[in-house]
Amino acid sequence: MVGDGMHWHGTTILAVRKDGRVAVAGDGQVSLGQTVIKGGARKVRRISPGGHEVVVGFAGSTADAFTLLERLEAKLEASPGHLARACVALAKDWRTDKFLRNLEAMLIATDGDALLVVTGAGDVLEPEHDVAAIGSGGMYALAAARAMMDSDRDAEAIARRAMAIAADICVYTNANLTVEVIAS
Repeated sequence: MVGDGMHWHGTTILAVRKDGRVAVAGDGQVSLGQTVIKGGARKVRRISPGGHEVVVGFAGSTADAFTLLERLEAKLEASPGHLARACVALAKDWRTDKFLRNLEAMLIATDGDALLVVTGAGDVLEPEHDVAAIGSGGMYALAAARAMMDSDRDAEAIARRAMAIAADICVYTNANLTVEVIAS
């Protein structure tokens, strides 16, 4: 909630795993109420704590998402190469810590093998069908990607097309994409 009842909106993050590769795509729009505040935000990041590459996409409040990203990096440095363990530790802290409990954000994280959605409810979920999505337009992108999984398109092509479809449907999603691809 912001000020006089206006809400922050404006993130669609999609991850698609296919043929040994994971593509994580995020749009660039940040909206406040009915107004687009920024069209080129970068909500997908590649991090390398402990020398192990991980791609993270985040939705929600920007400050909250960056706080979670920093915490995830610290957890990964403590457990190099163990993404699931680091995400479970983050989710546990997120649910039990007085400060973190109030954060309004979600994460998708992948090391090319694991594909995980981390929530403030203490969930660390591995999606079925090798597709995960979060944010305002997440369900539009998820449905579009799922419909294309049997096609001959690769993970990146599916993610890009599904995000374009979400941008056509969701007013809080634009077509200004950041896409990171990581192999297993």
